[in-house]
Amino acid sequence: MADTVGWGKGYKLTGSMEGKPQTKPVPGTRRRAWVTMAGILFVVLIAATWIWRNQSGAADVKSKRDRGNSAIHVATALATRSNMAVRLTANGTVTAQQMVAVRPQLSAMIRAVHIKEGQFVQKGEKMFTLDARTEDANLSRTEGQLAKSRVDLTNAERNLERQRELFRQNFISQAALEVAESQVDGLRALLSVDQATVQANRVTRGFSEITAPIAGRTGAIPVYQGSLVQPNDALVSITQIDPINVSFTLPEREFVSLQQALAKGEVPVNVVLDAAGKQTRQGRLIFVDNMVDTASGTIGLKAEFPNADRHLWPGMFVPVTLTPRTLAGALTVPVQAVQNGPDRKFVYVIGEDGKANSLTIEVRLIQDGLAVIEGEGVAPGTRVVVEGAQNLRPGSVVTEVKPRSGEAGVGS
Repeated sequence: MADTVGWGKGYKLTGSMEGKPQTKPVPGTRRRAWVTMAGILFVVLIAATWIWRNQSGAADVKSKRDRGNSAIHVATALATRSNMAVRLTANGTVTAQQMVAVRPQLSAMIRAVHIKEGQFVQKGEKMFTLDARTEDANLSRTEGQLAKSRVDLTNAERNLERQRELFRQNFISQAALEVAESQVDGLRALLSVDQATVQANRVTRGFSEITAPIAGRTGAIPVYQGSLVQPNDALVSITQIDPINVSFTLPEREFVSLQQALAKGEVPVNVVLDAAGKQTRQGRLIFVDNMVDTASGTIGLKAEFPNADRHLWPGMFVPVTLTPRTLAGALTVPVQAVQNGPDRKFVYVIGEDGKANSLTIEVRLIQDGLAVIEGEGVAPGTRVVVEGAQNLRPGSVVTEVKPRSGEAGVGS
């Protein structure tokens, strides 16, 4: 049999037949050990949390203090005053000054076509010849009648002279003399009618020769030799190419400045001929419409351009620029300096103390990367912030650096 003997605290000795002692932990003792270890871990966790919070708060305070004491890097430019020409831009359409549809004035057959499609013709150049045999016959007949009327009038005038001589010698009566005078007056009137008829037939005969009414380029020709044409048929159209017009519109607010510019003299107008903007041509403003388009709030204008090289063609779209006025002594800043507030525009200016202050402004014009402004406190030579304004607040301390974009007029 095995005997048991007490063996230390919390353990018991178990005997065996082999005589080897064995130990076993008591269950209550093991639970107390786990509770002690959990308490120690909890205390350590609380201590670590307290230390981390104190260090993080100290770092935040230091960071805020450092930010409050460090200056913000900004790029600045100088406000300048100069004369600025106001450039207006629009999209224009090239239009011909004249375009004529050539039509016959006779009902006749075409005997000859003297031009080709797309040909440039001069004013008075022959283009078509019509069959004029009927008109020739009518003209010959009326010319013969005119010749007969002249002969009859000559004989009547001679007879009137004889009758007057006989009347002076009292050989004929007054009534006979008046008959001779009436005959002469009637033949003179008939001669005038015949002359007018001959002139009318000559004009009609001239309609058989169709010439160019203006100089320009011909379009498509829908008729050929032998075609029968009527007075309403279009034979060809002629479009004047040189000089040529460009039509465009501008906002109605520019009307007064345009009228004033025209009153002073010619207003130059430029158009761009190629996509790269290297080929330009200068013309002059020739027309301002007599009313404003109420639907679009714009006014129509036309400019005339020389076009000997024919680079401008009717129907083309071209960019148009003109400078009707100049702003004298305009105060300008780079457009990047203008900031948009909730209800105003403003700029940040750098004072002598190196701090940024915001000043309210009004923008009159934006052109070529510059803004024409008006505002109290902004004068020529004032340094305005062009880069880094998003980090500023009124009173921020700044350090000026060279801008990344390298604007002209940047100052330190």
